[in-house]
Amino acid sequence: MSGDKEAGGNTAYGRKAFRRSPSHFADRITADGRDNWPVAAGRYRLVVSRACPWASRALVSRRLLGLEDALSLAVVDPIQDDRSWRFTLDPDGRDPVLGIRHLAEAYDRRETGYPGGVSVPALVDVASGRLVTNDYQRITLDLATEWTALHRPGAPDLYPEAHRDEIDEVMAGVYEDVNNGVYRTGFATGQAEYEKACTGVFRRLELLTARLERQRYLVGDTITEADIRLFTTLVRFDAVYHGHFKCNRWKLAESPVLWGYVRDLFQTPGFGDTVDFDHIKRHYYQVHTGINPTGIVPLGPDLSGWLTPHHREELGGRPFGDGTPPGPVPAGEEVPARGRP
Repeated sequence: MSGDKEAGGNTAYGRKAFRRSPSHFADRITADGRDNWPVAAGRYRLVVSRACPWASRALVSRRLLGLEDALSLAVVDPIQDDRSWRFTLDPDGRDPVLGIRHLAEAYDRRETGYPGGVSVPALVDVASGRLVTNDYQRITLDLATEWTALHRPGAPDLYPEAHRDEIDEVMAGVYEDVNNGVYRTGFATGQAEYEKACTGVFRRLELLTARLERQRYLVGDTITEADIRLFTTLVRFDAVYHGHFKCNRWKLAESPVLWGYVRDLFQTPGFGDTVDFDHIKRHYYQVHTGINPTGIVPLGPDLSGWLTPHHREELGGRPFGDGTPPGPVPAGEEVPARGRP
């Protein structure tokens, strides 16, 4: 996600420790426009990489809430160059709405000479071409709570007020040990640092297993923001984190509970239809040359298992609560066949 060619927020490296920096541009797009960025259909463009787990949160939220017509989407190339994320997937290598070749240009229009990394997800003001926010922790919460006037009929409540304290508590542990933990493991440059981070990843996964073996979703009986945040790491686990990041005590496919849970979500409209395994694998294995200097992208794992029965419905639960599933993926936003099971 950053100028350090990292998928996941701005990053910094010590001699042995991996550290993720806070998002520099933390303006919020809200219903009342208190940061001078009011919610408005067509005003903003969401820029994502399908390779990036943090950007993938926004992809899932946008689909579940039915914001496709209100918030346009730009998908960058999974392989960055010296200016970071680029629009080489579009004709002439330019985003057709913003007219720029690199996301860095939107950052420059917001703050000339900004010294930090260029990260996704990013929300850009279409009229001015300026970055509004790259606050990946806040963007999806605001999509769920501030953009309600533009939600589709039947949109689920992804951050229900009655469960917010529990959702926040679960997400804090997931972020520290899983979302960010796999990066601390993968980029560790000392044995002790690696072992501590890797141990933390699997300790948290075991706690989540105990929670999910008796309930279908992380909090309550419906999909919430907590499930979205866990999903975007788990869906990448066997493909890149197990081998590339050395999170290899066991594969997700060897954990009946977590493997069933993540397949349940993958097969739920709005989740798996946003995932591009081709982008994921090429980004991690080709961009992280310090870890994989040859740039070879492995052939595996076999993706067919993602579509096998999971039987999680036997635990009950109502995926969308009182709402309904999202409609078909909009034309032009489908994941190419090479990135799907």
